[in-house]
Amino acid sequence: MRLRNLAGFGAALLAGAICGSLIGPRPVQAVNRELVELQRDVTTLLQGQKDMTSQITQDHTVMRTLIEQSNDTVGKLNGTMSGLQKSVQDVQANSGARLDTMSTQVQGLSDNLEEVKSRLGKLNQQLVDLQSSIQNIDAKISGGSAPAGGASTPSAGGTATQPVTSAASSAASPAPSADTLYSNGLRDITSGKYDLARSEFVDYLKYYGDTDLASNAQFYLGEIAYSQRQYSQAAGEYDKVLTNYPKSFKLAPARLKKGMALIELGQKTAGVRELREVVKRYPGTEEERRARAKLKELGVAAAP
Repeated sequence: MRLRNLAGFGAALLAGAICGSLIGPRPVQAVNRELVELQRDVTTLLQGQKDMTSQITQDHTVMRTLIEQSNDTVGKLNGTMSGLQKSVQDVQANSGARLDTMSTQVQGLSDNLEEVKSRLGKLNQQLVDLQSSIQNIDAKISGGSAPAGGASTPSAGGTATQPVTSAASSAASPAPSADTLYSNGLRDITSGKYDLARSEFVDYLKYYGDTDLASNAQFYLGEIAYSQRQYSQAAGEYDKVLTNYPKSFKLAPARLKKGMALIELGQKTAGVRELREVVKRYPGTEEERRARAKLKELGVAAAP
């Protein structure tokens, strides 16, 4: 627009000069020189306008190409972001199940350590009892007293009374040892053989329900049901730990997993109540950290 104005202004000057030369008497040579200069200026302006128009056209073409390239880049970025978002959603969907599986395996390793400690304690006690028995025998021998004989007591008729053996005891098959059942159960639950592990822990509770590791066996019945997404049964098994074994060191994980099972069942209010109890009763534990994380995920405060 400016170039057009300048061109118009130049043309006006040229016309004015011509008119001025016609009106006033001026030397012909001076007028011709001014006309030549004006024509040269107008030509220069027109050429500048042409060059600028060409440059603007080129710049417009370049800008259009850059915009198209930017649009292509944005489209590719959108596709990449969609893929990343889907990947994140898949990871979030699977992270809960993986975390539960890892937690179960860690609990199994922890209980293996507890079992080893328990066995060492039993072995130490047996060693102490054996040493005490040896000392008693040595004391009797050194005192000259004969050990009690194993002969049968004669009856009134002069015949020995034979020991009576219970037919029921001889017929009944002996139950597997507590250590065998518990060790097999831990091995099978950590390797994913849930049905077999359930059978072994049920037998453990059947035969050895009053031992120190009974609460662990009960807890793992809940873990098996939770891993198989049987959340109603899992909540019941965890609740048995809380009810039947009030001194168990599995109380914190049992309450935590009970709360999570209730949430999976859609019972959010009851599940949140259990998670808040974990935060309240077991501060500074891993269970408290997981309970707080779950409450945050649900958008619920850790305290009512």
